[in-house]
Amino acid sequence: MVTDQQVRRLFKLVNTQSNFGITAAKAGMDEKTARKYIKLGKLPSELKIEHTWRTRQDPFEDVWDQIQSLLELIPGLEAKTIFDDLQRRFPGRFSDGQLRTLQRRIKVWKSVYGPGKQIYFPQVHHPGQLCQSDFTNMDKLGITINGARFDHLIYHFVLTYSNWEAGSVCFSESFESLSHGFQNALWQLGGVAKMHRTDCLSTAVNKTGHPEQFTRRYQDLLDHYKITGCKTNPASPHENGDVEQRHYRFKKAVEQALLLRGSSDFADRSQYDLFLVKLFKQLNAGRKERFKKELEQLQRLPQRRIETFKKTTTKVGPSSTININNNTYSVHSRLVGEKIQVRLHMDHLEIWYGQRKVDTIPRLRGDSKHDINYRHVIDSLVRKPGAFENYRYRDDLFPTTRFRMAYDSLKQLHTLSVAAKQYLNILHMAARISETAVDDALRALIESNSKISAQRVKSIIESGQHIAPVTRINIVQVDLTSYDQLLQEVASC
Repeated sequence: MVTDQQVRRLFKLVNTQSNFGITAAKAGMDEKTARKYIKLGKLPSELKIEHTWRTRQDPFEDVWDQIQSLLELIPGLEAKTIFDDLQRRFPGRFSDGQLRTLQRRIKVWKSVYGPGKQIYFPQVHHPGQLCQSDFTNMDKLGITINGARFDHLIYHFVLTYSNWEAGSVCFSESFESLSHGFQNALWQLGGVAKMHRTDCLSTAVNKTGHPEQFTRRYQDLLDHYKITGCKTNPASPHENGDVEQRHYRFKKAVEQALLLRGSSDFADRSQYDLFLVKLFKQLNAGRKERFKKELEQLQRLPQRRIETFKKTTTKVGPSSTININNNTYSVHSRLVGEKIQVRLHMDHLEIWYGQRKVDTIPRLRGDSKHDINYRHVIDSLVRKPGAFENYRYRDDLFPTTRFRMAYDSLKQLHTLSVAAKQYLNILHMAARISETAVDDALRALIESNSKISAQRVKSIIESGQHIAPVTRINIVQVDLTSYDQLLQEVASC
């Protein structure tokens, strides 16, 4: 087979050699073939006929009109759906191996006759002009705090020109999380961009048809920093493309950093926060030149931050509970019937009464949940033990699994009323003395198969009896060298 390289050599030699036979021999072809290429003046690749015919019969030729009608009527149909439908309507006619043939043909049809696809238009970014922010879920990375799963979000802030970024840990897409993360980013940045874009966050953007585009609290936040707010259109995440892309790259960087670290477990929350601070610093290290241009165009920060918490005044109900953001929390029974101020922060609630902070409660995530602290209600329950068995929030009154085991054991030994009295006295001791001490005493009684009672628990605590710590099981690492030796012996045999 003659190659392009041989013919090029022939064209070059024909002008320098007088004997055509020698010229053809030097080009590596016979004289007749050489004369053909000289006459045509083209390379072999230029003489190839384009393959436009089918080498085998099209199995979908008879039904293609039906397929085309479906595609024109419902452009979103996938080839697999159509193929499954054909197999149902024509049993035994189409084999599974013909699916790829149909997929190729439909792909060609859509490229030639199908509807136009969505186009993404590259944008020109200007220094100090626009910043974007959004929340991203970190659960899939499997991060743990002291061995316990740490489900959380990251509020992610990005400058679109330099891609400088910052982030804060949060637990919901609440306004408090948005305000806290947004202000942290601006004060870390040291300036304010002219515009801030989010997607259609319910905590920032009003529903369609509302006279005001943004919620009152979010607009106040924007006004405080003299920044213009804007939002993406519904179901158009590409309009917030910079921060969406940074979500992916940031989580990839976290994943790689955890692999280098050798563990995704952190001793406490502060250690994890420090890990994120260092990671953001590394990510921003390569953006210094463009970041300098951003800093020159940023507006000045205001004199102070705006409050990131929401103030609510509510009355404590007769059950010693309050309802905040569709969640139920208990407060101390001393406050029943009193009006209190609740300051709703990103991750906790502050209870204020008489201009004094009297309690701090972890904030619940989600809706229709409850957090009842047994210390708040135990005094009343001890006086009304009959209310315990059917108490709506009874499950919240078992601080550990051993308290639950103790109550179940008491129910087997006594009537419900006696079991409730005994358990509530045990719980009262946990509130007055020490939950840990009571839990250890219950563990000692359970492990020794002794009968549980409030008096026995009290005796163990007052006696100062040493209770052995919880047994820890150490699993010795398996030595695989012996297995390797076995394999080597087998291989040698």
